[in-house]
Amino acid sequence: MSNKLYVGNLPYSFRDGDLEQTFGQYGNVLSAKVMMERDTGRSKGFGFVEMGNEVEAQAAIQGAHGQNFGGRDLVVNIARPMEPRPPRSGGFGGDRGGFRGNGGGYDRAY
Repeated sequence: MSNKLYVGNLPYSFRDGDLEQTFGQYGNVLSAKVMMERDTGRSKGFGFVEMGNEVEAQAAIQGAHGQNFGGRDLVVNIARPMEPRPPRSGGFGGDRGGFRGNGGGYDRAY
C-alpha cells in the first residue's frame, strides 16, 4: 500500500490549504495539492495528498471518503501511477493545414 492518495469530487473552491487542513486530522500531511487548470486557474476538482505513512493514509481513506464538502461527496483512494499518454498529433505543418502546411492554412505574404 502507498501513502499517496487521490482525492476526487472536490468543491471547486478547495485549495491546497483546505486539502491539508481536511486531511491533517487523520495524521501528518507531507503534501497536499489541488490540480488547477493551466489556462483559467480554476480547480479541476481533484487533487493529491501524501500522508506520513500507510496507516495514516488508510485512516484518511476511511475517514474522508464519502464526506460531504460544499455539496459534494469526496472520493478518496490510493493514487495510481500516471499511465503514459499516447503522443499528441497536430501542430504546425503537415498535410492538415497549419502554418505553411501542404493542405492550406496560412502562408506569409511578402
